[in-house]
Amino acid sequence: MRKTTLFSCIIKTTLSLVMVGNFCHIYAKEGMWLPPTLKSREADMKKQGLDIPIEQLYNDAGTGLNNAVVLFGRGCTGEIISSKGLVLTNHHCGYGTVQGLSSKEHDYFANGFWAMNNSEELPCGGLTVTFIRRMENVTDRILNGIDDTLSEAARDKVISVRIKNLEKGYKVASGMDAQIKPYYNGNQYWVILSETYRDIRLVGFPPNGIGTFGGDTDNWMWPRHTGDFSMFRVYAGKDNKPADYSKDNKPYQTSQYFTINAGGYKEGDFTMVYGFPGTTMEYISSYQLNQIYSIIDPIRIEARTKRLNAWTNHMTASRDVFLKYTSKRAGVANGWKKWQGEVRGLRLNNVVAKKEAYEKTFQGLAVNDNTLPYADDLLSSMAVKSMAVNDVLSADEYIKEAVYGIEIIPHAAVLDKMLNAMRSANSDTKLRDTLQKIAKQASGFYKNYDAATDMDVFTSLMPLYIQKCNGYIPGAFTKQLQEHGNSYADWCAYVFGSVLTDENKLNALVNSLTMADAEKIQNDPAWQLYHAIVEFRREKITPTVAKYNDDLAYLNRLYMNAQYKLDKTKTFFPDANLTLRLTYGQVQGIDPDGPAGYSFQTNIDEAIAKNNPDVEEFRVPEKLKELNAKKDYGRWQTNNTVPIAFIASNHTSGGNSGSPVLNAKGELIGTNFDRIWEGTMSDLYFDTNLCRNISLDVRYTLFVIEKFGGAGWLLKEMNIVGLENKKR
Repeated sequence: MRKTTLFSCIIKTTLSLVMVGNFCHIYAKEGMWLPPTLKSREADMKKQGLDIPIEQLYNDAGTGLNNAVVLFGRGCTGEIISSKGLVLTNHHCGYGTVQGLSSKEHDYFANGFWAMNNSEELPCGGLTVTFIRRMENVTDRILNGIDDTLSEAARDKVISVRIKNLEKGYKVASGMDAQIKPYYNGNQYWVILSETYRDIRLVGFPPNGIGTFGGDTDNWMWPRHTGDFSMFRVYAGKDNKPADYSKDNKPYQTSQYFTINAGGYKEGDFTMVYGFPGTTMEYISSYQLNQIYSIIDPIRIEARTKRLNAWTNHMTASRDVFLKYTSKRAGVANGWKKWQGEVRGLRLNNVVAKKEAYEKTFQGLAVNDNTLPYADDLLSSMAVKSMAVNDVLSADEYIKEAVYGIEIIPHAAVLDKMLNAMRSANSDTKLRDTLQKIAKQASGFYKNYDAATDMDVFTSLMPLYIQKCNGYIPGAFTKQLQEHGNSYADWCAYVFGSVLTDENKLNALVNSLTMADAEKIQNDPAWQLYHAIVEFRREKITPTVAKYNDDLAYLNRLYMNAQYKLDKTKTFFPDANLTLRLTYGQVQGIDPDGPAGYSFQTNIDEAIAKNNPDVEEFRVPEKLKELNAKKDYGRWQTNNTVPIAFIASNHTSGGNSGSPVLNAKGELIGTNFDRIWEGTMSDLYFDTNLCRNISLDVRYTLFVIEKFGGAGWLLKEMNIVGLENKKR
């Protein structure tokens, strides 16, 4: 497949943005656009196929479809699909919440969950859904009078005061939450007005045989056959406003929700993805990129491979351990596989070299410019500062991924809290009350913890840390290891003699402690490791890393500023920062390794063909096999099957999980849930030839709800079009 160079790709494919004082219009597929700036994209979007006014997607009057897109929890997207607050998102976005609702008696991962009426919907404590009501550019009010080259500390001091005051003013004036966030590395600021609903209830959740079908093997891959969806409902208090959970709350009422189009699509059709992409770093230097490519990602991959292997062995042997670790494993494995694809994509595209080539071009522009005297020194400063901290960054990554990957060590923070309470207590009676509160707060840890599993993680990860951390080892680690004959197995047995391995042991300790018993905690082997690594990082690592991050924040802000002022060949979209964006592209297949016959769409027959009852991640539920054997697809069939997933050229990132995928009329045709492995580098470098987002076809969602889940009552509250001449 033909590869483009970074510079030519930038010129040909990038982006449009209204930058302060800089209005440019260059059309391409790449980009994560702020909704209020979509008017500047309208001509290109219409040319690509958009069939509705931009104002339907976003407007300040509060009637735009942005009111039907929600931040689901703390890091996913969801969409409102009925006037009664019904939320559609990904299965993996609801996974952690459902784990908290599951038990041996109610194994929703094995059996799924389907409410048959509102009264059966399950409250989800702690889960929130946030609506973005309006966004406004406040750059002039935040940066007025601040020189570009002002030090980061001095600049932040002024800006933080302005942000605090302005947020307060917006909150009072609007009656909504107000948050001001930076864009373009702090060169631009927007205020986001939002409402967060706190009473969210589970409505529908397919079993893992549908919702996680393919597991780690298929994760980030194409073709995909995963029914990655779940459904929740937003409940509101008086006046349809956010409220804490109450049995008296009612389903949230709204006129802004997505019409569902079950009529399908074809390759080349215009698509949009509306959601909350998490993090991208499109404009970093080659030096930072090389740190990710050569240091950070490889360490993460190596450490997580060992941790996942240990977890998998125990999860396979015990259903109880499986239920404890399935959500944690999914989260760890998701990044693990993504980073492998990222490294592979960066290598195959020679992206570091392409960054270096662009930097030569930029340097030429900077040297010949008289308006930005700081610009020609930026890259050299970045080079010096980046290369000076590589060993420290490596050690810190091993600590975060290897040491903190052993659950008992970070959990020892609970003992640290107790020790601090003992030092400040006035009496043993008051101390006992405080310690019991601390222990109660920590009790949730044990619901999803298995000490034997964690011991295997210890013997896998601790040698990795000791051998590869470039000598950045606390004395307590070396002392304990030597005291146990340099045997990691013996060391592990000693550490897991800690009271932290069992909740009953921890509670027994709490009930025995007095103000004079500090040594009972200080002698705990797990606490000793926790305390040693925390202090070591605080003294030997964190200051260096923090200084580096501060220096790079300053340099990256100036580099971003200089790029858009000096490089007239392109315009820029802001990096993702978990704020509302819209991206657009086309339904488009891919053959990443040459001709392979890959389609832009998969179907249920292909999923059934992958069934393997001996492998959990490929185990198809019996009812789904029966429905397929009878071709009992109802209204959701096309060409005598049911489509499952499709790919398109929309620019997405983490956080876009659960995002609505829309057609040219703004109607819902799918739910975004992944990217293809070859294109996971898109957080750092977007190649229009390789980068694709993967979405669940809404017809499969509706088929599973109605035919598999038997929850057809939910479809009655949806507005479904495109079903002309379709039989029930």
